[in-house]
Amino acid sequence: MKLSVLHTKDEQYRFAVTVDGVHRTVASLPTLTEAMHLTLAELKAALTQASTEITGTLAAPIAPEIELWGAGVTYLRSRDARKEESGVPDVYQLVYEADRPELFFKSTAVRARGTNALIGIRYDSEASVPEPEVAIYINKHREIIGYAICNDVTARSIEGENPLYLSQAKIYIGSTSLGPDITPSWLAPSADQMAIKAKIVRGSNIEWEAETSLGNLNRTLEDLVNYVFRCQDFPHGLILSTGTGIVPPMDISLAAGDIVEINVAGVGTLSNTVEVIPERVK
Repeated sequence: MKLSVLHTKDEQYRFAVTVDGVHRTVASLPTLTEAMHLTLAELKAALTQASTEITGTLAAPIAPEIELWGAGVTYLRSRDARKEESGVPDVYQLVYEADRPELFFKSTAVRARGTNALIGIRYDSEASVPEPEVAIYINKHREIIGYAICNDVTARSIEGENPLYLSQAKIYIGSTSLGPDITPSWLAPSADQMAIKAKIVRGSNIEWEAETSLGNLNRTLEDLVNYVFRCQDFPHGLILSTGTGIVPPMDISLAAGDIVEINVAGVGTLSNTVEVIPERVK
């Protein structure tokens, strides 16, 4: 079973339960937002009521009311990569070792892309990279209800110039892909079994590939959930991308036409083609 958001022919975004490729709606849960309002137990019960078959294209599993946040420097490889990129490397060492994690706002539905859609690199960044991550879906009751894949595309040269440019490096049109759907938490494998594999395909060649595991995360998911809810109110729940454990070396940068493919064992495969985002977006 997967939980999906479908873009239908009537231009609606409908929440659906997907089993063996067949999508069915849940009358009481027309959108993902309604699903995020329920407790974990209530959601499991509601999903048994899936009935009407529905067709559509898989969209990014996010809704206008739901924010996507990110966690940074949560893996040893991420710490090392950030230190290599930055002119002020000590800040990354300090946050890796600190009790308080790095947390930042990443995206809304309008900036996010689903599987097989175009993701973007900024026209004014000399180097941009994919950041393959596992995203957790946290309902309004602070319970993890599911997992998806997130590509936290980052303008590496902009963040490397100054950490205070983080928002410009990470928040722009097409800077996030999410999907392909949501794996319910009660059906997902353990963190150690969630192998994360990623590659950049350019033409007929694999430009870069690497892998890690969610089990290598330097923090617990519960710790990240606790911190992101501190002094915050998420009345519709939120999605939290948990950070990347695989970062391309400094000589690798995304280019228009590249295909980024991320696979997480037990969760699925997220695939996107890269385009350049111009200064003015229509």
